[in-house]
Amino acid sequence: MEEQDRITITICGDGGCGKSSITLRLVRSEWTSDYDPTIEDSYSVTRAVDGHSYYLMLTDTAGQEEYRGLWAASNLQSDAFLLVYDITSANSLDALDYFMDMIDMETENRLDNGKVPPVKIVAGNKCDLQGARQIEAKRGLEWARNRGCGFMETSAREMVNIEETFALLVRRVVEARANAGRGGPAGASFPQTPKLPPTGEKALRQGDVGDDGEEKQSFWSKLKCW
Repeated sequence: MEEQDRITITICGDGGCGKSSITLRLVRSEWTSDYDPTIEDSYSVTRAVDGHSYYLMLTDTAGQEEYRGLWAASNLQSDAFLLVYDITSANSLDALDYFMDMIDMETENRLDNGKVPPVKIVAGNKCDLQGARQIEAKRGLEWARNRGCGFMETSAREMVNIEETFALLVRRVVEARANAGRGGPAGASFPQTPKLPPTGEKALRQGDVGDDGEEKQSFWSKLKCW
């Protein structure tokens, strides 16, 4: 493939949040409940997004604190970062601060050197486990928005928003390159804030009625991906 059709993506987040499950769902359409701590794994897959084929090179990185020091400098050279947290683990969102600090430094370095800044999207994983939810979608969205990241909720087990999340990463990378005058298919044009696909969220649906008897407007019907 042409160089502009190659996109590198680093997947990061706390241990056990489902980074490997998301990756394997995309690459192999597999899901397993077994948890095997990852140090670092690399995968590649070809995906067509908006009629154009891209070669995605994925790096699934360590989440446990004892392994974070093994983060290679090459991980920070990626075109995009998928920052994953677990909606059933209150601490997993805070754990993303560690990775965001490094990504922010890399972003500043690229901007100082006239390079394309990396794309960042936050994924709240395990959205199928509504009964165990500890992090509300609005909190995840606010965290992402405050740090200039896109936002999705995903479920590797139920295959919710897996393809959509990586398609959004691709679109954002193509858009960033085009804005910097580099690469991307000729004539490519993507919306700045595409609508978030359905996520399986059941807490706020169209037609829910509040305590005052008034119909609530669904949070998900208003939410746009940043």
